[in-house]
Amino acid sequence: MHTAPHTPMSSKEMVDICLKHSLFSWSATGKVDPIPVARAEGIYLYSPEGKRWIDFNSQLMSVNIGHGHARVIKAIQDQAATLAYAYPGMATEVRARLSQKLAKLVPGDLNTFFYTLGGAEANENAIKAARLFTGRHKILARYRSYHGATNGAISLTGDPRRWPTEPGMPGVVRVMDPKPYNFSFGSTDAEIVANNLKYLEEVIDYEGPKNIAAMFIETVTGTNGILPPPKGYLTGLKRLLEKHGILLVTDEVMCGFGRTGKLFAFQHSQDDPGNPDGIVPDIVTMAKGITSSYMPLGVMALSDRIANHFRENVFWGGLTYNAHPMCLAAAEAAIDVLIDEGMIENAAAMGKVMRRHMDAMQQKHRCVRECRNAGLFGIIELRKNSKNDYLVPYGGSHPVMAKVGKHFRESGLFTVLQWGGVMCNPPLCINEQQIGEAFAIIDQGLAMVDEVFEG
Repeated sequence: MHTAPHTPMSSKEMVDICLKHSLFSWSATGKVDPIPVARAEGIYLYSPEGKRWIDFNSQLMSVNIGHGHARVIKAIQDQAATLAYAYPGMATEVRARLSQKLAKLVPGDLNTFFYTLGGAEANENAIKAARLFTGRHKILARYRSYHGATNGAISLTGDPRRWPTEPGMPGVVRVMDPKPYNFSFGSTDAEIVANNLKYLEEVIDYEGPKNIAAMFIETVTGTNGILPPPKGYLTGLKRLLEKHGILLVTDEVMCGFGRTGKLFAFQHSQDDPGNPDGIVPDIVTMAKGITSSYMPLGVMALSDRIANHFRENVFWGGLTYNAHPMCLAAAEAAIDVLIDEGMIENAAAMGKVMRRHMDAMQQKHRCVRECRNAGLFGIIELRKNSKNDYLVPYGGSHPVMAKVGKHFRESGLFTVLQWGGVMCNPPLCINEQQIGEAFAIIDQGLAMVDEVFEG
């Protein structure tokens, strides 16, 4: 039977049908106004009628190599034509190749990988691995964090998206990060690190070190504010956890694969005082940038001592789509593109360009509270008055943000507005001229926030 080709939909048809028959993430469907996207190329998104938006958030901080790269598309097509799916208990060539590639690329002794369909599943399996390996139950996690929407991952998550799902998974102990929302551990990196780790060790004592399997952190916190760790934190944290036999799990789902200007964000620990070699976590979870979201894939990377435990003991985790060949092929090609085309180095260089634009915005606009970035992982945080109060309270909203979002969309810019922050997370292939084009639109949006500044 021959199937006739689909008749292309208009923007209105696409939006109307999607709203009628599908649910949207973190939303009441009746209040959603989605952007109709028909195709994408490089850093740009296009509607069916040809309207163009700069994708200044890499969709969900995930399309790291940019849209429509022919090399990755061909790899997916070739794998589909050869072996589209294999039962996860089988060995495949693409599984062997990608695993070998990751073993060479991931620092230290993180040489064994469990493949999932996304970051949340990677974190779910990291919870299992940590508990099975240590025989302990409790997990430390931070309040300013997001680890996924599945049961265990959302329980680790600190932000308000956790609240409607509670009580959730038992055994989670949440602590404040080095940069809480309204509290300060100090004014210098050294002071912040010393005070935060002293506080953390007291919590560990209260909970009983012998009960704590692991601590999960986003190496650079993502949607909760793009928070690079203060210098010395990663080194100090790893030493503190090792002292108590607690595993360190770094969630690199959003900040990994070149986003911060290094392949993995935990490699910035090489900048910590007195630790040029940096740290190696016990477990690393990754997703998003590993395939640049061309296909869904998550990965849990295990250190040799944990992997060796599971050579003799059952790892009680499994997924129908574990090590899906098409997803692995996408990852293999996307990693090659990222490295071969110098996108990690470009992220570091363009991060400096982006920072200059951010600093200019802070000089020009009274509403800018603070700008933060690590490579092309950045945010402009807004304030409501000269007392430096946040424009938006924790977990809250402000009417002007909807106006800013509308302006961005009409002017050809897509990004995420998180509470009182403007996310700045473009694809790692972006150039200086394109960054300038995006910030010209952001500049106009910040002028709208200046109009409601309270003095």
